[in-house]
Parts: sequence; structure tokens; C-alpha cells
Amino acid sequence: MPCAATRPSPEQHSRATAGGRAMASCAGHAAVPGEVSAYHEHAVGAGQCCSAVAQSIAAPAEAVWSLVRRFDRPQEYKHFIKSCRVVDGDGGAVGSVREVCVVSGLPASYSRERLEILDDERRVISFRILGGEHRLSNYRSVTTVREAASAAGTPLTLVVESYVVDVPPGNTIDETRTFVDTIVRCNLQSLASTVEQLTLAAPRHN
Repeated sequence: MPCAATRPSPEQHSRATAGGRAMASCAGHAAVPGEVSAYHEHAVGAGQCCSAVAQSIAAPAEAVWSLVRRFDRPQEYKHFIKSCRVVDGDGGAVGSVREVCVVSGLPASYSRERLEILDDERRVISFRILGGEHRLSNYRSVTTVREAASAAGTPLTLVVESYVVDVPPGNTIDETRTFVDTIVRCNLQSLASTVEQLTLAAPRHN
């Protein structure tokens, strides 16, 4: 199923300063609920932008988290990734580094990424791109997974992924947001499809 480009987020708003950089928060974006907004604040410098994308998934939060937390296996649901190899650490501890190869046809070939946060209790994961051949310089992503209210009484999970990234030379902030938002949204739609299919296929116990 093709992924439609998303509407660029509203202009980022400065909240404070950290190390000479403005603290811009994606929490002001409609996609970010107040209870997880603190995790989606990013120090955004000149020549950078941030945004956030949300996805509702008809599955229990623990089932969604079981896939999202696998820093060593992103290709389980990120279909732009062809393969992943952990080159430092065990893939489950903060500081682990992975190298991912992406499928052909994208303006990238591989990425080297470091696990920054892995909090199983709060269901928060974050990684930073260290290098590679791609357009996402100084990229840092944070993803939160939380249970959401469901009117039907069935399990529902809200996943929010926010990021900060450099705006490539020759591109505008809106162009960069549209490009990255589209990738993130495709990944989250794929996550929803994968988890929902696994949940339906799982044996039910009376």
C-alpha cells in the first residue's frame, strides 16, 4: 500500500536553551499526547527541524512494544530496511551500534546507528544516526508506545515517533519534514499492519 506524503508540521517553537541550542518541542504537535510530550522534546539548532508522527494500532501495547524495542531487528516491520547487523554491543543495551542496509530505489544505501534509550517500563526507545550514505545527517529519533482508550473495549495502542534532523543544503524545512515524515509514517503503518496480523494469527485462550 503506497504511503501518502504527510502535511508538514507547524513551525517549531523555542522552549528554552540547551548547550547553545533552542529547545524546540514536538509536544505542541497534535500527534503528541501530553503524557508523553516530555520524551519528544528535542534540542533543535540552526539548520535543523523536528516533527512527530502518530499511529494507532489495534493490538495490545506489549505486542507492539515487543517489535519496536528490537533495535537489532528493525527489518521486522521497517520494510525500507534490507538487513541489519549489530557491530557494537548486543543490540539490547544502550550504546549498541547497528549498521542497516536499505532497499534499492531510495536516496540512501546504508546507515550506522546508536541506541540511545531503551526503557521497557515506560516503553520508550531512541536512536541516533552516526553516519552512512543517506540524507539524514544528525538524525535522532524517539518512539513511545502507550495504551490508548478504545470505545469498542478492544486493545488499542498509540505509537508516536518524533525526530530532529539537519535540513540538507538546497532543501527547505518543509521539504525536509515532508520527506522524513513520509518515511516515518510508512514505517509506522507497516508496524501496525505487522502487529495486527500477528495478533490475529496468535492462538486465543478462553
